[in-house]
Amino acid sequence: MTVDALLQAIPPLAVYLIVGGVIGVESLGIPLPGEIVLVSAALLASHHELAVNPIGVASAAIIGAVIGDSIGYSIGRRYGMNLFAWLGEKFPKHFGPAHVALAEKLFARWGVWAVFVGRFIALLRIFAGPLAGALKMPYPRFLAANMIGGIFWAGGTTAVVYYLGLAAEKWLSRFSWVGLIVAVIAGLVVTLVVRRRTNRMMAELETQTPAEDPIDGSTAPTAAP
Repeated sequence: MTVDALLQAIPPLAVYLIVGGVIGVESLGIPLPGEIVLVSAALLASHHELAVNPIGVASAAIIGAVIGDSIGYSIGRRYGMNLFAWLGEKFPKHFGPAHVALAEKLFARWGVWAVFVGRFIALLRIFAGPLAGALKMPYPRFLAANMIGGIFWAGGTTAVVYYLGLAAEKWLSRFSWVGLIVAVIAGLVVTLVVRRRTNRMMAELETQTPAEDPIDGSTAPTAAP
């Protein structure tokens, strides 16, 4: 069976469920390749023979993001910061003290905008819901930022990749497998770049002295003897 035939055998509903499921679970706080799945699905949608609708892909991603983040918010609000202490022990590579400190710093600096911006940043994408709940952010404000961020991220990513796929299909033969390979490579590159930047930000945070303000770097005044 050729790759084209294999892809054509995939029901569109299965694509939507995979997109919504992976992004929803990632939004709960479990690190999954949501961005790679979304990009791959949008590329499939640009291949008209596969009957995958780009609106369906974007809608599934938005619904998954909103529901996943909302569940993560509820869990964070229920268990508070103790949740991150437990996660840090179980999954130190993703929820170590430096990761949590950096996410808290970004939330303190940006407030509700951290939820919106977090949809575009790998680190905040898995922290946004649970951390917003743990920090007792009002749910209506969280939901508004979550929905707007999901629409911009999922809708924008799907549209850009879809139209790029349409343009590329004119020049690439057997686009289905070429596009998926490109998507995986691009996703890995983006992941590595974001991870390197995140590690650098965490290293800078760890070098701050205890008396240094975590937001603007200013040093707190000491009491006179």
